[in-house]
Amino acid sequence: MGTRQYGIDPQRLSEYAKDIKEIVEKGIEVAIVIGGGNIFRGVAGASNGMDRVQGDHMGMLATVINGLALQSALENEDIPTRLQSAIKINEVAEPFIRRKAMRHLEKGRVVIFGGGTGNPYFTTDSAAVLRAIEIEADVILKGTRVDGIYSADPEKDASASKFSTISFDDVLSKGLKVMDTTAFTLSQENELPIIVFDMNKKGNLLKIVSGEQIGTTVS
Repeated sequence: MGTRQYGIDPQRLSEYAKDIKEIVEKGIEVAIVIGGGNIFRGVAGASNGMDRVQGDHMGMLATVINGLALQSALENEDIPTRLQSAIKINEVAEPFIRRKAMRHLEKGRVVIFGGGTGNPYFTTDSAAVLRAIEIEADVILKGTRVDGIYSADPEKDASASKFSTISFDDVLSKGLKVMDTTAFTLSQENELPIIVFDMNKKGNLLKIVSGEQIGTTVS
């Protein structure tokens, strides 16, 4: 949304595309799972009386819209990009096919996974972990509004302290919120590390793939 109340901010999209371009040019294979909360949240719809399954399907379509927007922004930066959707929408996106996605990555293309997992009741966090495992990713980079994991919400508690590294078990025992429980447990079971970082600070992606300690690493 950028500074807007809803929808898509072209300036913010362009900033993300430039950050992604920096790491693609380093030879890093990049796959992206994008949310849809700037357009519609299924949980919010359900809390207002809408059928949860219908709401989640609307949310999945919102992620496809965001995926198309990010694809366009990346292609404006001359980065070849493919959008794959977990729900069939063949006129605008390829269906998700694991081997095809991996082949795109091998060829240096960015792959955007839209449509979540294709199932209601599963978040885009779950989609990110599932797709990461399927394509044999090395790490999940979870971009948020804060620069890592804190002992409390840093936007509400000034005394909150930041962790540079933390184990999966400690996150669970301390009751810290990194991503939804289904996604987090799946990541833990498959020993897939997560780096939580501030996605709105220019250059953070490049610093992470260059080995700098940015954000919080869960492993």
